[in-house]
Amino acid sequence: MKHFAMTPKAEEMRAYRRRLVDAGQHQLIVALPREMVAFLDELKERQGLRNRSQVLIQLIEQRRASA
Repeated sequence: MKHFAMTPKAEEMRAYRRRLVDAGQHQLIVALPREMVAFLDELKERQGLRNRSQVLIQLIEQRRASA
């Protein structure tokens, strides 16, 4: 059995993370209750966004603007 770090999928993920860093971004993994994920998905659909990250960015920016 191959060690995960040596698999093509692992290299693909490393390349993805390098592209994020090159674009000035950072990957963040969080554990959220299902209800919160459903809420994020609802906002994503209503606002026509591509992904949950965009929803979180909007919410954070709104909070920063009001702070």
